Amino acid sequence: MRIVIWWSFFTAATGWVWNTTSLIVTRTLFGAGEAGAFPNMTRIFTTWLPGRERERAQAILWLSSRWGGALTPLLVAYILQFMSWRRAFELFGALGVIWAVAFYRWYRDDPSEHRSVNRAELAMLPPTSETAAVAGHLPWRLLVSKPVIWLLCARSTRASAWLVVLRDLAAVLSSGSARDGRQDGCAARRPAVAARRHRVPDFRRAHPADRARDRQRGARPAHHRDRRVPRRVRVDFHFHHRSGSGEGDARSRMAGLFNDFVMPAAWAGCMDIGGRYAGTVSGAMNMFGSIAGALSPLVVGYLLSWTSQNWTLTFYVSAAIYSLGAICWLFLDAHTPLEAPVVGRRAA
Repeated sequence: MRIVIWWSFFTAATGWVWNTTSLIVTRTLFGAGEAGAFPNMTRIFTTWLPGRERERAQAILWLSSRWGGALTPLLVAYILQFMSWRRAFELFGALGVIWAVAFYRWYRDDPSEHRSVNRAELAMLPPTSETAAVAGHLPWRLLVSKPVIWLLCARSTRASAWLVVLRDLAAVLSSGSARDGRQDGCAARRPAVAARRHRVPDFRRAHPADRARDRQRGARPAHHRDRRVPRRVRVDFHFHHRSGSGEGDARSRMAGLFNDFVMPAAWAGCMDIGGRYAGTVSGAMNMFGSIAGALSPLVVGYLLSWTSQNWTLTFYVSAAIYSLGAICWLFLDAHTPLEAPVVGRRAA
């Protein structure tokens, strides 16, 4: 709730900026508050959902985020017919505050404290020992000593390559012909729209992954069964190219589509590995991805200056980063949690 209140305020404050400096400060503070959103949602899923539903929940989450990113520009264009851009930011900020109030009234950190959750549902959830809030300081030594954490963080550097697809590929596609701002905006949205389209099969793909995991032999509870095989099947498989033709335009959509194959598995892996530290683990993974994404414009600029504006090497480097992510998955064991699992169920 605090995160949404924070970013809602700075969303509205974006409409109050008066120069470049105020805009940079406002958007930086917006990003600082928003950074905890997906890690917190991952923590919520860990507490509120059985292990077999985690990937499906993450798929729905990323489906929603992609749809929102694809449709919001159209909504903004419609709203701007009735108000200024400053008032539009205030409107979106107000919507966030309304959501936060509704969430605060409905949500509980502990499912057992929610009046709509019955005993049968509580029995399906992971044991409290695996989801209880962490008391005291986080055991950073435990976290940084686990190779699986570093593999997750290394895999997340693919965010830099994704920004190349999202930003630079659109620039390449639009460089072959003169386009107005509206056409360029549509080109920039194509990878996001393609990713949004992919979310529907991604949501449905959670079912065979669940079935593959459930067929694992052994008497372990469902939330302890081996997740290595179904997770490793979903390695980073992406397509990069350089083309200004209609064929290249279609391939840009494919690049956005394949980019999101790994998202539900990666974030669900943070839940399986992190347990009650799922928020911290997913936050660390997201942070490394954000750092890589922030550095990508600088790296791309140097590559273009060294190659006389030749984009081919840029996309080869991006493909290599994606390949590194795939290799990380081969050695990433999402079955073994940071803490030894405790046999038992959540008390009713």
